[in-house]
Amino acid sequence: MKSFDLPSVITDLVLARNRLRDHYRSAALDFTVDGNLIGDIGEALAAELFGLKLSTRNGTGIDGHSPDGRSVQVKATGTNRGPAFRMVDTRADHLLFLVFDLENLKGEVVYNGPENTVIKLLPEAWIGQKTIPLMRMSQADVMVKDGQRLARLWATPAAMVPR
Repeated sequence: MKSFDLPSVITDLVLARNRLRDHYRSAALDFTVDGNLIGDIGEALAAELFGLKLSTRNGTGIDGHSPDGRSVQVKATGTNRGPAFRMVDTRADHLLFLVFDLENLKGEVVYNGPENTVIKLLPEAWIGQKTIPLMRMSQADVMVKDGQRLARLWATPAAMVPR
């Protein structure tokens, strides 16, 4: 199962954003939820969905570790664009790429596989950030063998499971 509902704590944020956007609609402001916030949401949900132990922010290109010890990079978007990569000294063993449909309060794991498979889609060297199109990420995911994927612990993030 690749899709999931967003947890209520995140839907509250999105619904508040929608009320703000609707209130100022005449000003044509979007109030997009993006940047660091969407990345942090992606890491938090990946930790819940896959049991990751998140690392402290250190800029190494590794966001956490899976229960089996693999280093993991998490990428997320709420804009239907593919993930952006930058040159880093360290690459993770594994990559999770999440796409959020904030209008419908849903998420989807678009890629769950080795990071090096995706990095091979990028030029050998570049400056700044490089984005891999969403369609190419979906195509890359189809090539991942089941044994290479991180096991999903929850059908929906733990934040939604009643305690």
